[in-house]
Parts: sequence; C-alpha cells; structure tokens
Amino acid sequence: MNAIEFEHVSFQYAGSASLAVEDVSLVVHEGDRLVVLGPNGSGKTTLLKLMNGVLKPSTGRVTVEGLDTANSNASAIAKRVGLVFQNPNHQFFSQSCLEETRFALDNFGYEARQAEFLAEEALRRFDLFKYRDVSPFALSVGEKKRLSIASVAVYNPDVLALDEPTAGQDAKHKQLIGRLILDFPGKAVVATTHDVEFALTYFNRAMIMYKGRILEEGTPRDVFYGTSLFDLGLLPPSVVEVARLLKLDRRKPTNASELLTSIEEEILT
Repeated sequence: MNAIEFEHVSFQYAGSASLAVEDVSLVVHEGDRLVVLGPNGSGKTTLLKLMNGVLKPSTGRVTVEGLDTANSNASAIAKRVGLVFQNPNHQFFSQSCLEETRFALDNFGYEARQAEFLAEEALRRFDLFKYRDVSPFALSVGEKKRLSIASVAVYNPDVLALDEPTAGQDAKHKQLIGRLILDFPGKAVVATTHDVEFALTYFNRAMIMYKGRILEEGTPRDVFYGTSLFDLGLLPPSVVEVARLLKLDRRKPTNASELLTSIEEEILT
C-alpha cells in the first residue's frame, strides 16, 4: 500500500480567486525521501497540509495508507503523517520545551515514564536538552525550528512532512536534520525547501511546483539538470551551476568528486 496518494486534487482558499493546488496527482511510496521545490506561492505548503489532513481537497481525493482524509478522523491522519509547520510558533502549545516535545506522546496515550524518556532523548538529539525547562517561545528562530521537528519526529509517524526544515540552521544543524531524514524509521519523508544544496544531498526524489501544479518530477539529479529551475528563476546547487558553465551537463555531477571526475573524463576524451 502506498503511503500517500493524490488523485486529481485541487484546493482553493476561501476568498481566493485562484487555486492554490490544481489537479495534482501524486504517489508517495514507502522509502521515498521526496523534496518539493518551487518559488513562493507555488503551493508547496498547501500540498503538505493536504497530506496531513489539515486541509481537505476542494476536488479530488487524498488517501493516507488507504484512508480518505476527507472522511477520516483528523487525529488518525495526524498520527500517520506528522506535519512540521513552516512557522514553529503556529505549532507550540506548552510552557516548556520538554512539555512541547512530549505533547503528542501524551495525546497518543504513551505511558508517562516512556513519554518523558522519549521526549528527553529527542531534545538531546536536536541539541536542545539544555532548554528542557525553557519556554519554546524564548528560543531563537533556529532552535524553535528544531524543537518543532523534535516534537513531531519523537512519535515516529509513518510519514514525516517538513516545511522548510533548514530555516535558521547553521551547517552543523543542517547535517543533524539531514541525518534524521536519512535515518527516519517511518515509511517516507516529504519536505519543502529553498535550500537546493540540502535538497540535492538528502533526498532520493524531487518535484518542482509552480502555480499549484507539478512541473517536473524525478531524481534530484535529473530535476536539477532539467530546465524548470532556470525558467522559474531558481538558483541551482553550486555543483550543477559549475557543471553547466563547463558544459558538463550531460554527465550530471552532483558533488565535488563527481565534478572532478567529469572534468578529467572530458579532458581525456
């Protein structure tokens, strides 16, 4: 069974003259690490909210592990698809970071001692344990983002949906979040991002959205060497940009080692 399926899904916000998502058909398979790219206003965040059941399709159908989100209990969908909001302040409910991290565990019926242990481990994993008794709203922008990720990842949903996960993160903490994506024990990870270097490094599938529609889909290698990025004014990863300048597009290097090999092979041919 697929993790998530979209069947000709459209969504329009009340009062809007245009569709935020238009006629999207999409399957998220088990094992997918799918990154969704596109300019602001392209429908990326709306897509994640449709996956999680926060929004219901205006037309079409979204199913999560066979459950139709339009007819299913919101908590049942949220337990399967854990959504990390783009703005962490919209996600926080509790007085301390520890309470915030165990909030979902308590609501999903975990025994108190186990919830405490899992929440503390999640705070350690995301370099936040020293703030266990601090209000979430007292953290920096980057720390708030990591806390919002920790408070969802802690209960291991089947699908982890991340909206701009690297916002406010330095290189060390980007790697920490990237490691979560690679090691996540659930069925799939779906993320939106403007961080193209991060997208190229940690995902096995990529998709470009524009004006609510899917323009391009494939491996990150193929998508980043496609034409849509440039047509939309999006900057490619540095390796891709250098490869294009050196006219090595056909070799499609995605890291420094592959780029060097491509240059050597080009010289020898």
